[in-house]
Amino acid sequence: MGRKRTYKILLSDEDKKVLHTTINNKKTCKTTIRRCQILLELDENAPGHLTQIQIAKTFGVSNSTVSNVVSAFIKGGINSIIKINRNPRQNAKRKADGRLEDELIRIACGPAPEGCARWTLRLLEKQVRMELDEPVGREAIRLTLKKMNFGLT
Repeated sequence: MGRKRTYKILLSDEDKKVLHTTINNKKTCKTTIRRCQILLELDENAPGHLTQIQIAKTFGVSNSTVSNVVSAFIKGGINSIIKINRNPRQNAKRKADGRLEDELIRIACGPAPEGCARWTLRLLEKQVRMELDEPVGREAIRLTLKKMNFGLT
């Protein structure tokens, strides 16, 4: 026997209209569309509404995803379902933009410094700091070289 439901989802006609327009909007991402569809299926005013486990199987998501949609709707309403709130600092900007990548490849293609047989990540890091006055870490340099299929050997 399952646990008793804590929340009841009762959507008004206006809420359903907002969800349908969001689903039909071509610029809406898949995650938001899926959340809206889950919420529409959870509506207890609709005939033949499904349980959370049935919804999870139907949409191919986990049970926790369905419960997260329910709790987000209860706490924040429709707007919390439609808009995905992301921390602006979460997805950090790339350390190396196109200009920096070009300069890095130019330096790496050039002759190695005196006393060294080849370029290393540490040497490239020092050289980029001297020439461009920008602090770029070894990992950013490594990823840039890997992206360009450029080996240091």
